[in-house]
Amino acid sequence: MEDIATLRDKDAIRELALLYCRGVDRKDPELLRELYADGATDTHGNDFDGSAQDFVAFLEKSFPIMPYSGHHVCNHLISLDGDTAEGEVYALAYHILQGEKPDEWVEHFLSVRYLDHYQRESDGKWRFASRVVHYDIQRIGPCEPPLHQLDAIDDPSFNVLASRLFARGPRA
Repeated sequence: MEDIATLRDKDAIRELALLYCRGVDRKDPELLRELYADGATDTHGNDFDGSAQDFVAFLEKSFPIMPYSGHHVCNHLISLDGDTAEGEVYALAYHILQGEKPDEWVEHFLSVRYLDHYQRESDGKWRFASRVVHYDIQRIGPCEPPLHQLDAIDDPSFNVLASRLFARGPRA
């Protein structure tokens, strides 16, 4: 039977995965940078393989041409070992991206698994040490223009939810 400390650690790691989704979907690079340990790596299929900080810079370049991004976590299995852990996160991701022409739109649907290594840092927070994203299903095709452009600065969640958890930028 798991003790309370184990349950707290697993919950903190699950929140880490959810904050990653929020960081991408709300176009919040400051939050994303905070979620990775020093020296962390990120491998996203054939799209990116390198340092986590370079991955966040890679994402930032896509934000202006991505009016919608939605990551939806399904299952999250975690194995703890002291101050390190590993986990597998199943997720569905849906993006709308601008095509090659200004009036062209492309939808990108993925069923992915994040294969993660986590570490507890000296401040007590869990962070990603490495992420490897495996694309189980990937569908790309033309779509209608989005109904509205995601406003990364004035998103409704920033105005309606008052907790620091939902604020823009780092949580510290």
